[in-house]
Amino acid sequence: MRYTGAPGRRAELERLVTADGYVASADAAQRLGVSEMTVRRDLRLLEDQGVLRRVAGGATIAAVGVPFERRGAVGAAQKRAIAELAAREAAGAEVVALDAGTTVAGVASLLRANTIVTHSLPVIEALAREPEPRLVAAGGHYQPDTRCFAGPLAEETLRGVRCDLALLSATAVGLDGLWGTNVLDAAIKRILARQSERVVLLADADKLARTSAVRIAGLDIVDTLITDDRADRDVIARFEDAGVVVRVAG
Repeated sequence: MRYTGAPGRRAELERLVTADGYVASADAAQRLGVSEMTVRRDLRLLEDQGVLRRVAGGATIAAVGVPFERRGAVGAAQKRAIAELAAREAAGAEVVALDAGTTVAGVASLLRANTIVTHSLPVIEALAREPEPRLVAAGGHYQPDTRCFAGPLAEETLRGVRCDLALLSATAVGLDGLWGTNVLDAAIKRILARQSERVVLLADADKLARTSAVRIAGLDIVDTLITDDRADRDVIARFEDAGVVVRVAG
C-alpha cells in the first residue's frame, strides 16, 4: 500500500516498530511505497518525538527502563548469591545460554568448563579475556539500555545454536509469566528458551512483586526459578504449585 501522506506513513512506521520491535528502512520503504530517503526522514522525526530510536538500517522502539549499570548495582549481595547458585546449577551443562540480565552477567565469570552462548556485551567482554574462551557470540543491533545485541541478525544466529541450559532474567515475574521493558530483548529470550533443553530463571525477590510492560513469555517456559531468601514463602509456594522448581539462594 502506498502512503503518500506523511502523517499516515509515520503512524504506520510507529505501528510496525511497536508490533515487531524493529523495522528495517528498506522493508518499510517497499511496504509504504516510498523511497528509503523518505523513510529515513520520517524515522528521524519520530526519533525526535521520542517514539523510536534509529539504529543501523532502521529503527527500534525507544529505550525505556533503568540503565544497565544502575540495575547492576541494585541488590548486589542478593544477585551475587543467585549467580553462585546458578553456576552450580549449570555445572553439568556443556552449552549454556546467558541472556542480557545483570544477574545473569554475574554468572559468566563463574562458569569454567561450559561453552557460553550469549548476546550480552558485558558477558562477551568478560569471557573474551579468558585464556581459553569457549564463547559463541551473537551480534546485531546494539541496545544501549540492556548492553546487548538484538534484532534479526542476533536472532538468526541464536536459532542456529542448541543449548543444554538457558539462564534467563526478567524485569518482573508472576504466575502470569515473565515481563520486561525491551521488545527486542524479549524476542531474544524467547529464542534462547526454545533452543535450550532447560530454562533457569534468575529473579531476586523484588522482581516477584513487580509488574512491567512487555510480555516475554508464559511461566511454562521456566523449569527452575532461583531467587533470594527475602522471597515470601507464600509466593514461592504459588510458583511451586504452578510446576516450577524453586531454589533459594543465600
